[in-house]
Amino acid sequence: MTEAATSRSMEKPMPREQFKNIVEAALLAAGRNLTIDHLLALFTDETEPPGRDQIREVLAQLEREYSGRGIELRETGSGFRLQVRQAFAPWVGRLWEERPQRYSRALLETLAIIAYRQPITRGEIEDIRGVAVSSNIVKTLQERGWIRIVGHRDVPGRPGLYATTRQFLDHFNLKSLNDLPTLAELRDLDEISAELEQSLPSPAEKEGEQTATDESTPPQINADSQKEPAE
Repeated sequence: MTEAATSRSMEKPMPREQFKNIVEAALLAAGRNLTIDHLLALFTDETEPPGRDQIREVLAQLEREYSGRGIELRETGSGFRLQVRQAFAPWVGRLWEERPQRYSRALLETLAIIAYRQPITRGEIEDIRGVAVSSNIVKTLQERGWIRIVGHRDVPGRPGLYATTRQFLDHFNLKSLNDLPTLAELRDLDEISAELEQSLPSPAEKEGEQTATDESTPPQINADSQKEPAE
């Protein structure tokens, strides 16, 4: 055994508390979602790097430690992040002088229909809403990175099929579409829109950063959630 190898073999594993503090510091500094792989990459030079299960154990410990505090550890569609709890959003929001962006009822209805009925064409959205969908609404949703075209319906004209993205999940604090309330729990589109609208933007969004959109097809919601939204 070489001297270097002997030296490495004599090194002690990193103390668990230090390991946890590194993960916490990374989540705080990143200003964006971090996946398990991102966190594992922090320890590639260690003699005994942690495994995925160890990372998840530390994340679970941090989640418990933040219980009852002003911030929380949240897992969304593209990883883990530290964020302000929704209950404290009205006070924290006063740190920014500009008024939070408000979205029209028509835009939120369109987004809600896509979220619950995806993949869906623009014509099908219009059939549900009973009115035409403005091109500006579709453009805004795409520019926000909340929807994208995932395919085309095999009918004349081959209209595009819209679906939500991982950035949509991140913005609305959802791990997957299964986290959306079922339509049985909501009475009408007003409640669906309100549910989607009640979220505090992540630190990355506050700084105007763009979160990369995952190009894979979004996970499908459960059968109970596939019912048509109430008109």
